[in-house]
Amino acid sequence: MKILVLSDSHGAVSPMEQAVEQTSPDLILHLGDCWRDGERLHDRFPSIPLEQVLGNCDFRPTEPAERLLELRGKRILLCHGHTYGVKQSLVTAGFAAEEQQLDLFLFGHTHRPLVDRRGRTLFLNPGSIGAPTRPSYGVVTIQDGQLDGRTWWLA
Repeated sequence: MKILVLSDSHGAVSPMEQAVEQTSPDLILHLGDCWRDGERLHDRFPSIPLEQVLGNCDFRPTEPAERLLELRGKRILLCHGHTYGVKQSLVTAGFAAEEQQLDLFLFGHTHRPLVDRRGRTLFLNPGSIGAPTRPSYGVVTIQDGQLDGRTWWLA
């Protein structure tokens, strides 16, 4: 299973479309900061399932700020990151990951790509697909029970 992870699109749908075309994912995850961008991307690629959460710039009180998914036996938390203080440190996120026995903690908000393993949990921030100079995204694969995550600069 190949998962495309996007965050912080801030109105830039075209780079998201490019990332989909480059990766051919089975699933798209959008980690907030422009909910409507996720909807537009799904309109463009309706056959690819999309899950998304709110960011600090999204104003949709009925939508979730985080989601817990179980995919191929892996526990995955999607959040934007602002509620965990990820711009300061990953301490709060680390406690949440341990408490919820997460295999993967996905977050955005900082606009800086990051892949870091802490104990059983892989932390991945895809950076900002809407960045004007160096847009980035993440790809997570789950294959044969193994979880792998990487970040890429949009070519």
